[in-house]
Amino acid sequence: MLISIITINYNDVAGLKKTMTSVLGQTYPYIEYIVIDGGSTDGSKEYIEQHKEQLAYWISEPDSGIYNAMNKGIDKARGEYLLFLNGGDYLYKTEIIEKVSKLLLGGKDLYYGNLLLDRNGNFVEAKYPESLSFSYFYYRGHLPHPATFIKRNLFSRVYKFKEEFKIVGDYDFLVCAVCKHNASYEHFDEFVTVYDTTGISGNPEYRALLLSERKRSLQSNFPLFTADAERLLRNETMLKTKRFKLLSNLEGKPRAEKMNNYWLKLLTKIFQ
Repeated sequence: MLISIITINYNDVAGLKKTMTSVLGQTYPYIEYIVIDGGSTDGSKEYIEQHKEQLAYWISEPDSGIYNAMNKGIDKARGEYLLFLNGGDYLYKTEIIEKVSKLLLGGKDLYYGNLLLDRNGNFVEAKYPESLSFSYFYYRGHLPHPATFIKRNLFSRVYKFKEEFKIVGDYDFLVCAVCKHNASYEHFDEFVTVYDTTGISGNPEYRALLLSERKRSLQSNFPLFTADAERLLRNETMLKTKRFKLLSNLEGKPRAEKMNNYWLKLLTKIFQ
């Protein structure tokens, strides 16, 4: 089975080297490697040219953003499954694609593993659930894009990445694929990728933009669901307050019950 790996990069030659080395060193022979560079001026283009014989396709030209670059890669990909591995991220083991390729024979739309988050040399495990739901995407999280293998024809059934987004184009695509288009999926408990948290989506400086885009995506695609979800979130927040927990604890105690009965009788008399 042919697997396409797409790397986008802009002026990050050090990160690009880590990424490309990890892909070109894989033991699995049926990898179509595509590199989309945004017209870098830091030596990235020259590094790509040095390895062009090992690439199925590459280009270095200006683009309009992250998802414009990814869509260029999608247009060139011929693999049954696509994996997006941005500059700075790298595959965890040299045999990981070979291991995953056997799972892909199951034919589901999405297969996703786990990530190791690289926080300035400190590695944190990020594991993902077996079962997905709208509440998971709304309240808790997302799928690990650099560890998710996407069936190529899913982009025809859903859509390619929306280029108006700066950060959440992959989130927007995946939540719609699962919750609106009923994409089949399977989680496998393997670390696939070491994720560079210094990128835009992992940078705390862009947190406000990320949350704003995420909200816009959900309201655009699931307007009725999000209204209910926001109400449930407010209720859940109230249930977690100290005051509510204190009242809940008191309710079950005999003395509290007597006090409640006393005040109820008193109020009844007042309003008779």
